[in-house]
Amino acid sequence: MTDTDPAVDAQAVDPEVLRERAVASLVVARDRTTLLTSCVEDPDLTAQHSPLMSPLVWDLAHIGNQEEQWLLRAVAGHEAIRPEIDGLYDAFEHPRAERPKLPLLSPAEARTYAADVRGRALDVLERHAFHGTRLTEAGFAFGMIAQHEQQHDETMLITHQLRTGPPALTAPDPEPAPLFTGPSEVLVPGGPFTMGTSGEPWALDNERPAHRREVAPFHIDTTPVTNGAYQAFIEDGGYDNRRWWTADGWAHIREYGIHAPLFWRRDGKQFLRRRFGVTEVVPADEPVVHVSWYEADAYARWAGRRLPTEAEWEKAARHDPAADRSMRYPWGDADPGPEHANLGQRHLRPAPAGSYPAGESPLGVRQLIGDVWEWTASDFLPYPGFKAFPYKEYSEVFFGPEHKVLRGGSFAVDAVACRGTFRNWDYPIRRQIFSGFRTARSEGV
Repeated sequence: MTDTDPAVDAQAVDPEVLRERAVASLVVARDRTTLLTSCVEDPDLTAQHSPLMSPLVWDLAHIGNQEEQWLLRAVAGHEAIRPEIDGLYDAFEHPRAERPKLPLLSPAEARTYAADVRGRALDVLERHAFHGTRLTEAGFAFGMIAQHEQQHDETMLITHQLRTGPPALTAPDPEPAPLFTGPSEVLVPGGPFTMGTSGEPWALDNERPAHRREVAPFHIDTTPVTNGAYQAFIEDGGYDNRRWWTADGWAHIREYGIHAPLFWRRDGKQFLRRRFGVTEVVPADEPVVHVSWYEADAYARWAGRRLPTEAEWEKAARHDPAADRSMRYPWGDADPGPEHANLGQRHLRPAPAGSYPAGESPLGVRQLIGDVWEWTASDFLPYPGFKAFPYKEYSEVFFGPEHKVLRGGSFAVDAVACRGTFRNWDYPIRRQIFSGFRTARSEGV
C-alpha cells in the first residue's frame, strides 16, 4: 500500500493560484451571506426563529468579527476596529438561546461592519505572503475564514428552514434523474487505506494528519436512504417498537412525541413536509433529511443493518482499490463541479437518489458528497497525532462520546467546506440540520 496524501499533487501550492482561490472563495461566501440576509425584512433578521439557532443578524456580525480577528489582527497585525463587540460574538461565551437578549449590532450596523472588515481583508490578501507562519502558509487563514463563513451560511439556511411565513428563498430543483436501478449495496474490500490528510492546504485540524486505517470488508448502501424507504419504517411501527432503539434514543422520542422526521406531518395515507415555507408531498425518491442519529440508527437496526463507521464511510468515499490509493473525492482529485454533487445551495433540496453518476466512487457508490450529511456510527474523536490549530475551541473541546460524526456535506454546504476528509459532528438528538444517512453491513452478515 502506498500511504500518500493526494492533496500534495492535486493542489499545486502556487501562491498566486491559492491567492486567486482565496479571493474567489471569500467572494462566493459573501454573496451567499448577502442573499441569506437580504431576502427578509429586518424584524426577521433580529428575531430568534428557534432557541436552537441564533438570530440571523448575530451570524452576520459574527462572520465579520471572526474575519477581523483572524485576517486583520492575527495575520496583518492591525488594531481592533470594534474591540467592545468581541464578547458579544464569541460563540462560547453566549449560548444561542441567550443571544437575542444581547445588545447586538442592528442589521444596518452589522452590514456596515462586515463590509468594512471585508474591504480591509481583501487588501491584506492582495499583498500578504503565503508563507512565514503556519497560519499564513498556503493561505490557510483565508481559506479557514471562507470555510467559516460558508458554515455559518449553512447555519443561516437552517434558520430559514425553521422560520415560519411565506417563502423567502427560491432556487431551481435538481435535474430530474432516471429511476436508479443499480445494485442496492456495494462491497468495499477490506484492508488498509489512508484516512485523513496532511497535505490539503486548507484542511482543518480534525482532518489531520493522514494515517493508516485497517477496515474489514463491508457492504454499504449505493445511495442514501430515501424518504420512501424511511416511510416503510414508519408504517411498520418503527417509532413504536422499543427493540430498534438505543435506550437514550427511545427515551428521547417518547419524551418529545417524535413519530416522523422533522417537518413531516401525516395527511391521510401520505406525508407532507414543510420546506423553506412551501408545503409539499414528501418525495419518495429523495434522500431522507432532518433525521437524528437516533432515528438513523433505529432505521438501520430495523433494516437488519447498521450505520457505517467513520472509517468505513471514508474508505468508501476515497479509496480507489485499482490504484490502491486514497483520493480527495469519490470521483478523483479534481474540485467538485455541478456534475459531481449537489452543493452550494444551488438547489434547496436533495437530488433524487442515484443522481450524479459522474460523482460516484470507483466502486460505484453515489452521492457520498452533497445532498445530505450522513450520520456515522462513530463518536467524534481526534486522529492519532492530532494537534489543535489554530485554536482548541474549533475541534478539541468537542471530542468525546457526546457528539456523533457526520460526513459528506449537504446541498447547503459549499465546496470550500466539503471534501472527502471533512468531518462534521453534532449531538445525536439534532434534527434541524440537513442530516440523512446510509446503512452498512459487515461482510458475511
